[in-house]
Amino acid sequence: MIMGLPMYALPEVSRATLDWWIGLCRHFRQAGIDDLPLTMVEPGDLYEHWRQPSLLFTQTCGYPLTHNLAGQVQLVATPCYRAPGCEGSTYRSFVVVRDDDAIEDLEDLKGKRVAFNSRDSQSGYNCLRHLIAPLAQAGRFFEMAVETGGHRRSLAAVRQGKADVASIDCVSYALIAAVAPGEVAGIRVLCESALAPNLPYITDAATSAQKLARLQDGLRAAVADPQLAATRETLLIKDVTVLHRDVYDVILSMERAAIDAGYRDLD
Repeated sequence: MIMGLPMYALPEVSRATLDWWIGLCRHFRQAGIDDLPLTMVEPGDLYEHWRQPSLLFTQTCGYPLTHNLAGQVQLVATPCYRAPGCEGSTYRSFVVVRDDDAIEDLEDLKGKRVAFNSRDSQSGYNCLRHLIAPLAQAGRFFEMAVETGGHRRSLAAVRQGKADVASIDCVSYALIAAVAPGEVAGIRVLCESALAPNLPYITDAATSAQKLARLQDGLRAAVADPQLAATRETLLIKDVTVLHRDVYDVILSMERAAIDAGYRDLD
């Protein structure tokens, strides 16, 4: 079986990420799951990882869950984070610009350059498209859009003047600010996106209902384990909740609203 924790896996918190994985394995075992892996997977190709038929437990983004992974994985639970911008089991993105830029509202972004992590990202792409759609004209708003491959790279593009704006997952923003404050120096939050469910923990679609329940029991025990308190503090994990899969359809609604307004792409 395969287990990974590829989301929010900043190198600076790798020890905490590994400790969280070890703690989860311990609690999964206590919940009655025997076929646990010996090592944590650090995937190079996320979609290949998420689609493994031997996938026991990992984390993905809500956009892949509702799109390319639909029907291939099932929702285990949703973590709750204590980062600014989070509310219970939901999070938002911060639309960021440079401190010294005379941008005061979304309208001022017209004709500017936007950096985004990837097109299959709720936090870096879909929620910003949803925000901008009412302002776009004939499907256009930004002068250009640059795909960076990650939130840290998007922040760097804005900070270095290679882009004027980016949409950053608030949990990523809090983690980066904690471990690398220089990367958010000279950056300010212009506004916030609408809320969406946090990045989900998933398992393979073929995982049995019994094993799924055991995974959920193990997760609940892990977030209540005092021995993992420092680890959860570092990773900003506050709690975990079991949501109905349909809750994530808000992501589809954001996408449909933007496309129906004629704004399909960030440009």
